[in-house]
Amino acid sequence: MNYLIPANTKKGQLILGIFRPIDLIIFGVGISITMIFMAFLPMSSTLVTVIIMLPALITGFLIVPVPYYHNMLNVIAELIEFLTNQRDYKWKGWCVERAKK
Repeated sequence: MNYLIPANTKKGQLILGIFRPIDLIIFGVGISITMIFMAFLPMSSTLVTVIIMLPALITGFLIVPVPYYHNMLNVIAELIEFLTNQRDYKWKGWCVERAKK
């Protein structure tokens, strides 16, 4: 009696098989800020237009799927965790007692 677990079991818990609720909230806030900027700021030059679009572009970049991770937000979180945590790994292998003698 072997049980085979499908590789995509986590996708069933995601919205559209890709997004977590927090991902959609982050993207919604970015789109909302962009819409508010578009309503109240004049888009007179290309630079101003790019600046107005930045919140939507940045949040869209954060939720884009990445292989071996969920999305760029997870990649950045893992990178920060790696850089800020202890990296002095203690050896606890099978020959640790033999090495002490």
